[in-house]
Amino acid sequence: MWDSPIDVSVRFKGTFLTKPVDIQQKLSKIKAYVFDWDGVFNNGQKDEHGSSPFNEVDAMGTNLMRFNHYLRTGFLPVVCVISGENNRAAHTLARRERFHAVYSGIKYKPEALTHICKTYNLKPEEIAFMFDDVLDLSVAAKAGVRFMVSRPGNPLLLDYVVQHKYADYLTGCDGNNSAVREIVELMMGLNGMYVETVEERMNFTEKYKHYLRLRNQADPFFFTSRESLIVEDKIS
Repeated sequence: MWDSPIDVSVRFKGTFLTKPVDIQQKLSKIKAYVFDWDGVFNNGQKDEHGSSPFNEVDAMGTNLMRFNHYLRTGFLPVVCVISGENNRAAHTLARRERFHAVYSGIKYKPEALTHICKTYNLKPEEIAFMFDDVLDLSVAAKAGVRFMVSRPGNPLLLDYVVQHKYADYLTGCDGNNSAVREIVELMMGLNGMYVETVEERMNFTEKYKHYLRLRNQADPFFFTSRESLIVEDKIS
C-alpha cells in the first residue's frame, strides 16, 4: 500500500523532527513501548478521585500496535505505563489489555525506566516512549524513539524539546483527540504490515487468535516509588 516511509509520512499532520526513514530505522530495534498517561491518553483533566480517562480509539490502537509487532517479529513486545500520578483508569486499561506493568506516583521517571530495562532485559534504545510534558523529558533523553503529544498551550516547551532533540515526532492531535492512535498508526505505517495487521484483526483470523491467547496469559504488575526505590504497589 505504501512503498516508503515518505509515502506514510505525508498522511500525518504532525511535525517530523527526525526524518521518517531514520525513525523507521530506530523502530526496527524497538522491543518495548512505554506510555506516559496524563496528557497522552487524555487532556490531563482529573476527576474527583485524581484519575484521568482513556478512550476506545486509543485502546484499540495499543492492541493493533502489539499485534503488528507480533506479526513482524514473532514476539510480544513489552508495554508499560509510567505516570507521575496514581490513575485508576490506567490500572483498568492495563488489566483489560494485559499490559506488562504500570508505574504510578513516579516523580523521577528514569527510576522506572531502569526498573523496566532490568526486569525485561532491555536497553533504553530498545524502548519507544510516548510523552507530553516536563516530567517525561529525562526518559525521552534516553529512549530509542520518542513521540511527543503536542498542544498549543506550551509553545516554549515545544521549542525546548526541539532545540534539545528530545523528540523525533510531535503529534498533530492533542491528548484529547486520540494522539495515542496517531502515534500508533504512524509506527505501524513505518514498520510495515499495516494492511495485514488490520485485515487479520478485522477477520479475527487464527493468527490473531493465537496472538490474543499469548497476550492474555500475562497479568500486569503494579509498581510505585518509595524513597527512590521502585516497589510493588499493593492496589485492589
